[in-house]
Amino acid sequence: MSIFEVIGGKKLSGEITPQGAKNEALQIISAVLLTDEEVTIHNIPDIIDVNLLIELLKEINVKINRIDRHTCSFQANNIDVDYLQSDAFHKKSGRLRGSVMLAGPLLARFKKAYLPKPGGDKIGRRKLDTHIIGFQKLGASYTYDDNASFFTLEAKELNGCFILLDEPSVTGTANILMASVLANGTTTIYNAACEPYVQQLCKILNRMGANIEGVGSNMLIIHGVKKLNGTSHTMLPDMIEVGSFIGLAAMTQSEITIKNAGVKDLGVIPERFQQLGIKLNIIGDDIHIPAQDLYEIQTFLEGGILTMYDHPWPGLTPDLLSILLVTAVQAKGSVLIHQKMFESRLFFVDKLIEMGAQVILCDPHRAVVVGMEREKKLRGITMSSPDIRAGVALLIAALSAEGKSVIQNIEQIDRGYQFIDERLIKIGADIKRVS
Repeated sequence: MSIFEVIGGKKLSGEITPQGAKNEALQIISAVLLTDEEVTIHNIPDIIDVNLLIELLKEINVKINRIDRHTCSFQANNIDVDYLQSDAFHKKSGRLRGSVMLAGPLLARFKKAYLPKPGGDKIGRRKLDTHIIGFQKLGASYTYDDNASFFTLEAKELNGCFILLDEPSVTGTANILMASVLANGTTTIYNAACEPYVQQLCKILNRMGANIEGVGSNMLIIHGVKKLNGTSHTMLPDMIEVGSFIGLAAMTQSEITIKNAGVKDLGVIPERFQQLGIKLNIIGDDIHIPAQDLYEIQTFLEGGILTMYDHPWPGLTPDLLSILLVTAVQAKGSVLIHQKMFESRLFFVDKLIEMGAQVILCDPHRAVVVGMEREKKLRGITMSSPDIRAGVALLIAALSAEGKSVIQNIEQIDRGYQFIDERLIKIGADIKRVS
């Protein structure tokens, strides 16, 4: 176990480049199981969750060539399907939420798959109903092992059908989409998620020979094909890192340029930070954040307090609400943060309150932030990272605080942010990783 020791209050300066998108990587890397030909993927984030998924693929006999830290080729031409029933696979896949993404490709190609009880962040219930119901409609049946917390899925064949999702789940859409590309006939997924991650998955599948219509909309029409081919793919920049760096610049009164930010795929993210009063200069594909002594939260047109909430794309991704919340701590004005999707994601605010922030946790889903206008600094404390995004929110708070902070359980941060300490040190942060 390691910790971060952070000395806050230092202004940062320079350029930083976001990693490849974590959420996209988990889907794209799973998709290599759909073909027996080689697939090469570029801009892979070198993080715990993605590396664990690559390990899982290696253990089921996918040939892997790690060309460099961020480039990897995969060939799934000799899969050991029996290994999927082993205790070792169950144990390792249960540690990783992203392992659920293996089910769709395995079911499509081998007519058998396994779904572990979701691992990953402790941010509330993360149900698999959308995935299971979609697979059932395609013709799969399942059994559930209560002792091992594992679903076993099997199908003699998969047949296209109309599927109306009960929620526009990103992982649910991606999993059903991957199961559908090799199914007989045509599958229509309505109320599908249309995040850039899903669009990227559709694009690589189409390059592999799939026939998917409606990319970027909430209705995907998939005409099943018999076989997919190899291809290459480059990940988008991670939009959550981009948002994290904007919040970091604002909280530490720093001038930072985010290089190669993937601006056209950021949706409403820049606008939400601008609503907090943060100035952004978009120059080509870069975002320049000038140093600001103070930023003022906007109000609604009739004068009401601003509310920010998560919403299916093209609305605001829930992964950024923790960052927006901490960024508002030193703003002028107030904002209500409404986290609709997960009931435990705001529970890190007790640490911000201990640091001196003025935050009222109304219930598990809502918190009111009363900006302190930099009239006083946060103070350094010892705290623990409960999940990936809250961990980085606490890191941002620590970097803006007075004195020394200690952040425990930083493995949670490492799951989603590659070498975050090394990258921030290069722009002037005082962070030490201690084992």
